[in-house]
Amino acid sequence: MRWTMNLVIVVAAAVVVIFAMTYGRGGAARAADDMKTKETKEAKMGAVEKIPANAKAAYFAGGCFWGVEYYFDKEPGVISAVSGYMGGHKDDPTYHEVSSGRTGHAETVRILYDPEKTTYEKLARLFFDIHDPTQVNHQGPDYGTQYRSAVFYKTPEEKATIEKLIGLLKERGYKVATQIVEGGEFYAAEDYHQDYYEHKGSTPYCHFKTDRFGDEDDA
Repeated sequence: MRWTMNLVIVVAAAVVVIFAMTYGRGGAARAADDMKTKETKEAKMGAVEKIPANAKAAYFAGGCFWGVEYYFDKEPGVISAVSGYMGGHKDDPTYHEVSSGRTGHAETVRILYDPEKTTYEKLARLFFDIHDPTQVNHQGPDYGTQYRSAVFYKTPEEKATIEKLIGLLKERGYKVATQIVEGGEFYAAEDYHQDYYEHKGSTPYCHFKTDRFGDEDDA
């Protein structure tokens, strides 16, 4: 009986040690990942200070930010396009947190542009052309409030421009679901989300350029 009890104690102790080692390492790994993510995002946001003084910013959410960033990166007059998060209630969220749908953020792309080479309206038109503004809380196969269509404006002029463009789309028969929201804090996404398709060597799976305003017909 004493031998059996000793064996039980040894086995129990071994289980405790293994549990502590396994989850202790996991906790340390998660902490290290969080720190790496924080450092990466801070570095990206710090890069804003190097942008020319005349640059302006636009914030568009149109489904998965990989595809939105892909098209804006190629647009003349755009200085940079950064994938990130906006419109939520948690400071500096991670991709995992945003994907849960509990932070309220939308996957958003911050476009820095040269106002001497392009305009906010031209960029906004491109935004409506590269995603489907009629879809509610999803874009293509990606479902969730983080994939909603939204424009985060910073000035009354930007808001008026978006309202005008949505009005034009409605006149053309589109049931636009795009939200017009006053912009708050923008948080850059993790490094592996930036320039995703460029690194992968492919093209977007749910973003396609469509002439919704009839601009090509007028050309």
